[in-house]
Amino acid sequence: MRLTRKQLDHLPSGLARPSYDRSQPVGVVHLGLGAFHRAHQAVYFDALMQAGERGWMIRGASLRSGRVAAQLNPQDGLYTCHVRDAEGEARQLVGSIHDVLVAPDDPAALISAMSAAETALVTLTVTEKGYRLDPQSGALLLGAADIQSDLANPDRPTTVPGLLTAALAARRAAGLAAFTTLSCDNIPDNGRRTRAAVLAFAKARDPDLERWIADTAAFPSSMVDRIVPATTLADIDALENVAGYRDEAMVKTEGFTQWVVEDWFSDRRPPLELVGVEMTDDVAAWERIKLRLLNGSHSTLAYLGALAGHDFVHQAMAAPGFADLVEAIWDEAEPTLDAPAGFDAATYRNALTRRFANPALEHSLVQIAMDGSQKLPQRLLATLRERHARGDASPALCLAIAAWMRWQMGQDEQGRAFEVDDPLASQTRAALAAAGPEPADQVAALLAIEAIFGNDLVGRAGIVDTLVAALTELRSRGAAACVASGLARAMNPADA
Repeated sequence: MRLTRKQLDHLPSGLARPSYDRSQPVGVVHLGLGAFHRAHQAVYFDALMQAGERGWMIRGASLRSGRVAAQLNPQDGLYTCHVRDAEGEARQLVGSIHDVLVAPDDPAALISAMSAAETALVTLTVTEKGYRLDPQSGALLLGAADIQSDLANPDRPTTVPGLLTAALAARRAAGLAAFTTLSCDNIPDNGRRTRAAVLAFAKARDPDLERWIADTAAFPSSMVDRIVPATTLADIDALENVAGYRDEAMVKTEGFTQWVVEDWFSDRRPPLELVGVEMTDDVAAWERIKLRLLNGSHSTLAYLGALAGHDFVHQAMAAPGFADLVEAIWDEAEPTLDAPAGFDAATYRNALTRRFANPALEHSLVQIAMDGSQKLPQRLLATLRERHARGDASPALCLAIAAWMRWQMGQDEQGRAFEVDDPLASQTRAALAAAGPEPADQVAALLAIEAIFGNDLVGRAGIVDTLVAALTELRSRGAAACVASGLARAMNPADA
């Protein structure tokens, strides 16, 4: 029995489900409707409408394929959010998604949805690479082929800046207020960077449009936190066996959830504080905590854990030395945080340890390892730069970065080839091929890729020496032995 609204009366009586009118207007358009949005923002809007607020249904949009639309549209937008913790599990039906558009099939339909009068908010989870920003400067890649194509074909855009600009142009032409654009991706100052990207695109298209957007449109920053592993066919089958219905769009997640939003809106504002969202004037401190503690250690676990032969985060955390490795990353990152009032680092770190050790989630290390070239600058390199400026050595950070370098070789420690899933994989592969077999040459070749590392790290001898030492050890001893031996704390050149 496939989940649909017609099946609601036949589902288990104890299953939480929407009690609000799902035919109410769509107030939110979401770009990048993946599992994270369904386990995070869509759950908050579901709770908001359960609390009696109206006009916040979501129209989702897939920017690449029709896979999510094929999962959700036949189910009338309904899906199960399955919370799994070591303490137990819970399921709820989420009803906040109205339907899903497929942007490549009909970009005009998506532009029309964003420019509709009832749409007040456009949210985004398109991953770091979706914004088409330079990872170092944060500037829009105006010379990129897809950006140039969007400028030449403004009515059929394919990129996020092109789509947002087209929709804002349509609202301006219709005499409507600009919608609020709310980024929910792991990018520092994500609101300001999204705004800068849209303004740069709009200026290249129409300077008058750029001025209107600059004067009227809000781009608040936000910080989102919830671990959402990829759903597998086994998860879907297990839910069907237990609950008696087939849900092709289900998501699994942990009990913990957090959303911090800058209180800056250009149109109607959803009262998200009613459902636990922290509205604030300063998101940056929370962003830094999340990126440097949670995301930085996640990436560290991904590369070293996968190289050591583990599949999931909880497996790596239970292996010799890995819990201490994570603590070493946190020890190096914590002094660089400008923490907000009331933040307790020890409590936060203890909670992260419990979350990482959750065996029910089965969070794939390879999933976290994707798109590392886009993630490294904010998760690890920014912390490394700050520590270097303070004169502090960073052996744990350097081991994590060296593990990323080892990952770019596309071969595990048993000699088996794997695909490096990264937008700059061809560049890293070419750099390593030209460098030859010596770790020092490999480190130099990868550090020379300015899109990832900028142009400053290659000249910092202490950092380079620590990276070379770490990569040498990883290649000769393997990741498991390096982590178990406490290499993350052992390398400590005085001038690093």
